[in-house]
Amino acid sequence: MAGMRDAPRMYRALKRALPPVLNPYLQVTVEGLENVPSVEPAILACNHLSFIDSLVLPMNVPRPVYFLGKADYWDSWRTKWFFQGTGVVPLRRGKGEGDASLATGVEILRSGELLGIYPEGTRSPDGRLYRGKTGPVRMALEAEVPIIPCGIHGTDLALPTGARIPKRGPVLMRYGKPLDLSRYYDRREDPFVLRSATDELMYEIMLLSEQEYVDEYGAKVKSGEVQVDGDLDRDDAG
Repeated sequence: MAGMRDAPRMYRALKRALPPVLNPYLQVTVEGLENVPSVEPAILACNHLSFIDSLVLPMNVPRPVYFLGKADYWDSWRTKWFFQGTGVVPLRRGKGEGDASLATGVEILRSGELLGIYPEGTRSPDGRLYRGKTGPVRMALEAEVPIIPCGIHGTDLALPTGARIPKRGPVLMRYGKPLDLSRYYDRREDPFVLRSATDELMYEIMLLSEQEYVDEYGAKVKSGEVQVDGDLDRDDAG
């Protein structure tokens, strides 16, 4: 892993083919792309509204962005060829999900690459931004790399959950200024540090995505374990 020339062949083909089509169709506006390092490793941490976020987030970045995927996808050739070809890296087997994500993510970062990740751990159930998990911060501290907070706006309207064909945008993709977490390197195991830095990250993502923030985990809201009061005005959700 050392740049676009070493990215999977399918990734390189899609990188050439998709932007000229999806950028005008989705009416994508990109802001802050200069904040993404051209060579150094970093985490791109983004809100998650739609399936197409995983296209919009890396599409205009001039170097590969790798994502993590469950190893189960590699058990079948029907899914293995696609995920392997599009830069999804399987999680290591034999460990807990959190440990596997951490180890695999750190390995990608130490190889000098960009890692795309959704701190909420799931797509937003209603357009709001939900509490972030500490995994991205743990990876950044372990690999000693910055986190680039990112905000996507409008993909949930372009391709709502359950839809198969996206509608025209507009979609806004913002890359924020890097978060330097070096002050925490000697406290990387401190739960208070992990939570504090994660909350800082989610605050920056909130500003970039212009979402309403809810201090609950999105997965718990989806499962019905947690109830969130109030209805979100979809005209303001983006």
